[in-house]
Amino acid sequence: MKIIIVGNGKVGYAIARQLAVEGHDITMVDSSPVALARADSTLDLMCVEGNGASISVLEEAGARTADLVIAVSNLDETNLVCCLIAKTMGAKHTIARVRNPDYRRDAALLKREIGMDMVINPDLAAAREIARILSFPSASSVEPFAGGRIDMIGIQVTERDRFYGVALSEFHRIRSAEVLICAAQRGDECIIPNGNFVPREGDKLYMVGTKSELQKMLRAMGRTQQRVKTVSLLGGSRIAMYLTWELAVSNTKVCIVEQKHDKCLQLAAQLPTAMIIEGDGTEEELLTSENIFEADAFVSLTGRDEENLLMALTARRAGVPKVLAKMTRPNYMDLVRDMRVGSIVSPKDIVANQITRYVRALANSEGSAVESLYKMLGGAVEALEFTATARSHAVLNKPLRALSLKDDVLVAAIARGSEIIIPSGTSIIQEGDHVVVVTNAHTFDDLGDILA
Repeated sequence: MKIIIVGNGKVGYAIARQLAVEGHDITMVDSSPVALARADSTLDLMCVEGNGASISVLEEAGARTADLVIAVSNLDETNLVCCLIAKTMGAKHTIARVRNPDYRRDAALLKREIGMDMVINPDLAAAREIARILSFPSASSVEPFAGGRIDMIGIQVTERDRFYGVALSEFHRIRSAEVLICAAQRGDECIIPNGNFVPREGDKLYMVGTKSELQKMLRAMGRTQQRVKTVSLLGGSRIAMYLTWELAVSNTKVCIVEQKHDKCLQLAAQLPTAMIIEGDGTEEELLTSENIFEADAFVSLTGRDEENLLMALTARRAGVPKVLAKMTRPNYMDLVRDMRVGSIVSPKDIVANQITRYVRALANSEGSAVESLYKMLGGAVEALEFTATARSHAVLNKPLRALSLKDDVLVAAIARGSEIIIPSGTSIIQEGDHVVVVTNAHTFDDLGDILA
């Protein structure tokens, strides 16, 4: 596909990096020659210098024949104008990043009036992911599939866990809940486990199942499932604002520490149910006097990765049960995993996954569409959700054990109407099913791609 990306910031670069790996024809547009030089030297793409909302610049980039234009510059209005112009010029599909909370309720209207195909908001997406993780206090990550009927959670193995030192074939025979362990990380190795896999301390495992079954499994493992009732947020960012709105649904009490006076006033006006504390959230005196670390969860959302990492470590040391940190720099991820900081949320990676899913669905518009896509373990493992169609007849109505699947492919869950199936060898896939597939060695656009 011919794709134009306008804006080579952290989000634009993350999107370009994922799509370039999948072999698309990408053109990057940015007004900064320094940003373009970085992309040109590290990625396989073309670069055009200039304003992405300029007709002449979009003309040079090839918008008239583009399959997709993705506008992710720092200005919402520039992104909206870019998409409007590109669509008028002949671009088949357009996506705009819109972050301003004032536009939060206008996504459907923007798509209808401007003709955009998708509106993305990294801050809102990150807030929703944090809210999901807080709903599973024992999990380090939570990803929904099948419209939220299926969840995939990540957990770190300890010696106290029921499946520690037990082969998965034996564990699944005696398991107390309908869940499936579908991926694992051991050191630098990413594994799609078979029945012979034996979990060790320090492994990161991913389990899939319904929310109730996953909670039943965590309880059986002795992991706390006490609901998070109070949350402390460091940094009054847009993510903090969106997250407070998300948590208000479950009546979770939120306290936000923000250093800038004007931003505190804005937060107080927008979030009447939250406690807003003006001050430096890295100062021990403030943390102690305001009981910041007495909350059930602590989320570090400042604009600096180093500060988020340091404060997350401080919160863990202080005994906060659940700790999350926002990170944007990929070079910190290995360090974060080694230090076992807690849960990490990366807005740019969340959006890059959304875009990759959309692009794969466009590339396969007649087959089994990619409904959801989640990259795990630094992108080494993918979990994808497909809707089975008649075109995928080769995998339909046959027991899974009769299918010749590619190596390192696992059918993890099937959603059929209101029924959720954790598959065995006798399970079958029917037309209309939502099928969750996990793989660490392939790029799939269609459900039929799982076959050898």
